Amino acid sequence: MSKFVPNKVYLWGILLHYFIQKKSAAEAHRILVQTYGDNALSDTTFRDWFRRFKNNDFELEDKERFGAPKKFQDKELEQLLDEDPSQTLSELGKILQVDEPTVSKRLKGLGMIQKQGHWVPYELKTGDRYRLQLMRLSRALKEKRPLYAQRHDKVIFLHDNARPHVAKPVKTYLETLKWEVLPHPPYSPDIAPSDFHLF
Repeated sequence: MSKFVPNKVYLWGILLHYFIQKKSAAEAHRILVQTYGDNALSDTTFRDWFRRFKNNDFELEDKERFGAPKKFQDKELEQLLDEDPSQTLSELGKILQVDEPTVSKRLKGLGMIQKQGHWVPYELKTGDRYRLQLMRLSRALKEKRPLYAQRHDKVIFLHDNARPHVAKPVKTYLETLKWEVLPHPPYSPDIAPSDFHLF
């Protein structure tokens, strides 16, 4: 003889019956545990169902609970950071419809930390680090020498051909700045003027 295992719909009907009979959630739970043993629902589930019945909610389907973590892919988070790395935890949480601690845990899992208001990988490649340095330089020039922008003068920039300086992200960023980058022969034994502190 096979043992009867009640499903959710069956238990829901029994709970509704006990609710109509004005039994408490604890009392209904005791009766069902005596009858079905381990196949009965937990006490907290009983209380949740009874709370819903009291609010005239007799829908069988589970509603999304407040605070229940919504699942999202790391790709979604990475895409948002690619679009704007300066977003705060609360902004990211609102977009992804999750709470801030969830976003924070995922960012740590991706190896991202916040530096100067931007989410960056914890371990930066030297090319990326150099690009961030150029970003700071560009910002400082705009703040400290605003006449460059007003006179439409180009910044004349010289650096050697070290790998971080010729990395693709650095080259692309320099193109967006529209600075005039002076040529430096590849693998040249010449030392850049900055090495002589001529600036």
